[in-house]
Formats: sequence, C-alpha cells, structure tokens
Amino acid sequence: MIITQLYREFYRSEKSGGLLLILCTIISLVIANTNLQASYINFWHSGIGEMRIEQWINDGLMAVFFLLIGLELEREIYVGELSEIRNAILPVSAAIGGMVVPAGIFLLFNFGTGTQSGVGIPTATDIAFSLGILSLLGKKVPISLKIFLTALAVVDDLGAIIIIALFYTGTLMWTNLLISLMIFFGLLVIKRFRVNNLIPYILGGIAMWYFMLHSGIHPTITGVLLAFAIPFGTGDQLSPSYRLQHMLHKPVAFLVLPLFALANTAIIFGNNWDAFTEPYGLGVMGGLIIGKPLGITLFSLAAVLTGLCSMPGELNWKHIIGAGFLAGIGFTMSIFITLLAFDDPFIINNTKAVILGASAIAGVTGFLILKRTLKEEQEQ
Repeated sequence: MIITQLYREFYRSEKSGGLLLILCTIISLVIANTNLQASYINFWHSGIGEMRIEQWINDGLMAVFFLLIGLELEREIYVGELSEIRNAILPVSAAIGGMVVPAGIFLLFNFGTGTQSGVGIPTATDIAFSLGILSLLGKKVPISLKIFLTALAVVDDLGAIIIIALFYTGTLMWTNLLISLMIFFGLLVIKRFRVNNLIPYILGGIAMWYFMLHSGIHPTITGVLLAFAIPFGTGDQLSPSYRLQHMLHKPVAFLVLPLFALANTAIIFGNNWDAFTEPYGLGVMGGLIIGKPLGITLFSLAAVLTGLCSMPGELNWKHIIGAGFLAGIGFTMSIFITLLAFDDPFIINNTKAVILGASAIAGVTGFLILKRTLKEEQEQ
C-alpha cells in the first residue's frame, strides 16, 4: 500500500535521525566543555551574509523541517490517522493534554515572573528522538502504537507552531507580512489550477520565507504554510506532496536536525546545577516529566470514557502512559522555543541543560515502561 510505504519511510527516517541526534548532542556537549569551547561557539556565531550560521540553521533549515512536518500533517489529515474524525480524536486529545498540562505546570512555578515567557518550552515533543527511542524496542512494538505516537507528535508540533506564531512574535512589519501572505495565496491559486510542477512552489516558498523573516513572525511558519499550498491530489507516488516529502526525509533526518543539535546543544556545564531548582527549571522539569504523560493519559482517558473515540485493539493504557513519557522528550523543539522565549544567554544555557536532563529522564522512563509492558504481553 502506497500510504503505508510513505509512513514507514517517514518512521524509518525519524528513528534513524533520532539516533544520530543523540550522537551529535554528545559530540557538541563534549566539545563545549573542553578547551575548544570558545572556538566551537564562535564558529556557530560567525556570520554568513546578514545572519550568523546558527541563525541560518534555526531560521532557515528549520523551516525545511517544518515543511516536512506540514507535509506529514497534510498526509495524516487526508488519508492517515487524522482522516476520520473518530480515529483522530484520540491522538488529537492526547496532544492537547500534552500541551495544556505541561504549560499549566510551568505557569504554576513562573506566573508573574521574568521567565513566564518560557511557558511554551515543556509543551513540545521531539518527533525524531521519541520515535528513535521507540524503535529501540524492536519489531514487537504494535503498529498502532507507532501511529499513535507519530500522530500525537505531529499534532503537538502543529501546536508548537501556533504557540510560536501567537506568543513569540516581535514587532510586526506589516508590509513584509502582507507580501509573504500574498505569495502564499498566489501559490494556492497555482494549486487550484492543478499545477503539479514543484519548481514554482519551491521558488515561491523561498520568497515567502524571505519576507516572513523580515516581518517579525518567525520564518519557520513558512514551512507549514508551504506544505498546505503544495497539491496533495490522491497522495500517490506521482503527487507533488508525496514526491517532496519523499525527497525531504533523508536531508531533514541526516542534515537539518543534526546541524541543529550541533549548533544549539553546546551547553557549558558548571554552575547550572542550580538551574534545576530555579522556577524555570522546575517548570520545564515538571512539564516534561510529569505534565506530558499526565496530560496525554488523562485527556486520552477522557476521550475514551466520554465515547468520543475508542481505544485501538492493540493498545492498552500502559502503552499510552509509556508513549506519554516518550512525548516528554522535548529536546529539539523545546530548545527551539527556548531560543525564542529568552534573551539572557545564562538562562538559555541553563534551560538547555534542564531540557536535556528532563528529556533523558522522560525518555528512559518511557522506554522502561514500554519494554516491561511488551515483555509481559509476549509472556502471556
């Protein structure tokens, strides 16, 4: 089946990318805490044109990452897990719970403080890392669990994009924003006329990104907008959406996300152990380790008990709880939002350290819960 093939390709690239992310993070952490520290950090801060290398990655390459997420979301909506409302309710409810509860926990510690702007940090899920950890459990993982976690993470990333657009936008440059949106609507018109050549969409996307970059709204939003401007058709191998998603899997998994990790995880260890007891540290830790699994489980339970949806046959509540902890691996997206939420380099560095620790605890916990659950099921 074509759709199954594309999903499997997405899953394989994400899980492989997750394992590569771990390696790149370790490399970055080691270099950042040696005598090469200054040279390493200065390299990412050196300029190419009007922006630093770090900015080209965070504002440019990450737009390509969000383009891939947008294409996967489009596929899910048209023919995937989200195509039928009853099937979509469970992962959508889980994703909403996985954003609302962590945000509430963060605000519990930070409301009215100077770090309140970090409320979006623990709401994020790192798709590559979460699927990478899930893949370590091998072939015994039910396909419905893989699909549930993927759909949850994709919807979660859409929520992160909305949070970025609503709460992390600076002074708006209306002229540039309007030009960017006019290009977007122009692409929708081209789509309406059934133009299936990818070149005008890619060129239009680049122009849209440029004006969005200078509008005050984070330019990664362009990636998702562009995804929905590209024709989906029947979703077969000849459709522009399928072809572009197929082309982007490996570059995103093996170039974009590893570069993001190398550029943004140069965390300098020292006195940042105190960060774990600071309000922002407690908010991030509590949000990712407690808020994510709690919100995902409670909102899923509410959706099932109210009859809005039913639990897929292969899944049980231990699976949902384990997946909830894996969703607590914020990493890439949490770090991304941290860079938008805070200006103080000291707080940014400390928050990254907390995210790393919280993501590791959540990931290991989720892995152990699912490993034991799957082992018990095999023994029955």
